[in-house]
Amino acid sequence: MKLTLQPGLRVTVSELSETPLEAIESRLTLAPQAAPDALGDRDVLIAVESAQVGWVDLLMTSGQYQHAPPLPYTPGLEYAGVVAQTGARVSSVRPGDRVLVDGLVSGPRSVGDYQQWGGFASWAVAPEQAVLPIPGALTFDQACNLLGNYETAYHCLITRGRLQAGETVLINGASGATGLAAVHVARLVGATVIASGRSATKLAIVKAQGAHHVIDCGDPTGGAGMRRFRDDVKALTGGNGVDLVYDGVGGEVSQESLRAIRFGGRFLVVGWASTPFVAKGKGLRGAPNANQLPTNIIMMKGLDVLGCPTVLSTLHDPSLRAPRREAVLGWASRGEIAPLVSQAYPLSSFREAMRAKWHGHHVGGVVLHPPR
Repeated sequence: MKLTLQPGLRVTVSELSETPLEAIESRLTLAPQAAPDALGDRDVLIAVESAQVGWVDLLMTSGQYQHAPPLPYTPGLEYAGVVAQTGARVSSVRPGDRVLVDGLVSGPRSVGDYQQWGGFASWAVAPEQAVLPIPGALTFDQACNLLGNYETAYHCLITRGRLQAGETVLINGASGATGLAAVHVARLVGATVIASGRSATKLAIVKAQGAHHVIDCGDPTGGAGMRRFRDDVKALTGGNGVDLVYDGVGGEVSQESLRAIRFGGRFLVVGWASTPFVAKGKGLRGAPNANQLPTNIIMMKGLDVLGCPTVLSTLHDPSLRAPRREAVLGWASRGEIAPLVSQAYPLSSFREAMRAKWHGHHVGGVVLHPPR
């Protein structure tokens, strides 16, 4: 079986911007794409069906993520599709197979020769070792929202956070793709999940996805600030506070969360979505707007504050990867996890999709569908 290689479209980043919003508006380009006409012996040509629009994809366009692929490149860390062609020595997949591509082995967040090949395109080339059968009954949309989100949740909650059955975890930013994955993983572990966010509508979906309790920490007047929620957490935990906080939000939410942890508890630094411009734009690095945590609270409550950089940790210790990926693929194969994808856009509407992701308009995953 050999798929017809029709021309398609591709998004390209040729120059880094000051901010992701600037990139979305004026720096990214959409242009025709011909299918590659030559493959290496171990290469696989993928007809992309669905590509995740991820937070990291946004930060990469301004060089404010810790990894910067060489320019030019196509965004889309994770994608899924159908094998169109294979190199002469490829044996694990064949044309027509439904596959996902491992974003740590191929694509903009990988290292090596395949960094230019992201999923915001009709066609992508990946090495054979990056191409995996889609597990279980997952759709293409769900498959491209699997590994990055759930491996992050696993690394943070289990590897770093040592979350155990019977413990209680507060998950901040629970309506995002990685936050919702953390809800699912915490439930699988047997923990009680308290999820926080700023939208009652989105939190209702998070609760339907498995959170035991939800807390709306948005400003009740409709402003950009935060409502104090320590007492809400204490009331749900018999006055003790939670055992663990999973924090991908940063800023004032982080500081309030520290007050909601029991003595001797753990605080996971997962990200800082509420204060994204820690580093300088255009890849200039530095941290002129570094987040700060109150050391007096950390000391007097005997807290463990744990940094959780999933990708960097794996680069430093590759042995972390195999059991984590095996667990995630196993859960998906058995139907124990299924990523929620709430919105799909055609590739031609990539700017709208990226804006929606930046502003947090949707719960869970957001995807692009290239033309076929």
